[in-house]
Amino acid sequence: MPPLNLTNLTPATFVLAGIPGMEKSHIWISIPFCSIYLAALLGNGVLLFVIGTERSLHQPMYLFLSMLAIADLMLSTTTVPKMLALFWFRAGEISFDACLTQMFFLHFSFSAESVILLAMAFDRFVAICYPLQHAAVLTQSAVVKTGLVALLRSFCIIFPCIFLLKRLPFCGHNVIPHTYCEHMGIARLACADISINVLYGLAVPFAAIVVDVVLIAVSYVLILLALFRLPSRTARHKAFNTCGSHVCVILLFYIPAFFTVLTHRFGQEIPHHTHILLANLYVLFPPLMNPVVYGVRTQQIKEKVMKVLNCPKSRLLQE
Repeated sequence: MPPLNLTNLTPATFVLAGIPGMEKSHIWISIPFCSIYLAALLGNGVLLFVIGTERSLHQPMYLFLSMLAIADLMLSTTTVPKMLALFWFRAGEISFDACLTQMFFLHFSFSAESVILLAMAFDRFVAICYPLQHAAVLTQSAVVKTGLVALLRSFCIIFPCIFLLKRLPFCGHNVIPHTYCEHMGIARLACADISINVLYGLAVPFAAIVVDVVLIAVSYVLILLALFRLPSRTARHKAFNTCGSHVCVILLFYIPAFFTVLTHRFGQEIPHHTHILLANLYVLFPPLMNPVVYGVRTQQIKEKVMKVLNCPKSRLLQE
């Protein structure tokens, strides 16, 4: 019997099916999705512009925030344009390599964002618990190294997924019941044992994210203990405000992600289209809300944004 040629069992293209059972509503669903995506582009773009042009914001907290904005833009831009093409033009076909690329950047940006949120928690911990050492510990060099660590860790965790998928035969199965390519969605199409994919896809990235969450929680426990020891009520209120925005962003990022993962793994009774809708909100909602949260709750950013928006008006009045 001749050996099985696995290369012939790798499809040239996959077909993204969209939201199963809601195909007739794709156009209507695309309207809020497109609006959220455009708002996320605008909000994160303004945030990056303001932080980049205002030298007074070249501090660790705002530099981490700019990294968060870049990760948010990567997270949404990796998935939403193809999703909208599927909804509007039924352009569901995507090449095998493009699907793996989309999968890589989707999971990569999520992992990188988790590291950035951990770095932001550490920044708040040092600023509140050791304020005199903050400038010495969180230098611009340390911020850049943190960004490189986020990139390197995310790459090392997600890159093996490409090889785990490339080794699988697909036996002609190429329809993905989703709006974008993700690791387990592709692996489930394979006509082979995917236990390694399941084990790696759940254990390694999930363990890394859980470690980040635990370290963030430890940081905030220590921050709360330090806050309760502050003698001044005004100082406590100011410290709470500086941490409030970050806590909101953490909740917006991790709660939808964990809820999506848990319902995907254990919510067999939940309709499949609900799983897909939740997964779509997970790539849309945090990029939309993060700049809003920081823009509303952070006085320095609010002032600089208003300054940028008012500059053209003031020049016109002067002329």
